[in-house]
Amino acid sequence: MSNPNTQALSDAGVSIWLDDLSRERLESGSLAALITGRNVVGVTTNPSIFAAALKNGHAYEGQVAELAAAGADVEHAVFEITTEDVAAACDLFAPVAAATGGVDGRVS
Repeated sequence: MSNPNTQALSDAGVSIWLDDLSRERLESGSLAALITGRNVVGVTTNPSIFAAALKNGHAYEGQVAELAAAGADVEHAVFEITTEDVAAACDLFAPVAAATGGVDGRVS
């Protein structure tokens, strides 16, 4: 069920976006809960957000270890990590994109 305050904003035509994508948010279900419970229709990320997620969380440790063991350089590792998170977020927002004809449901 949606929060009445964010539902009112959505009903008024406001697209609510979250500026915080992380593996922990994806794996915990937090992002999915914001989509259904707070009317979040998009998410943004950037190098600073990913750097904070890598520094402050543990969700990337396994993938970082695998990439290091495979000899990945930093550029390749960052590409793999960010691509995986963005793809997972796209999957979560796909129903929103379908329901709005692509107006919402985006990952930036």
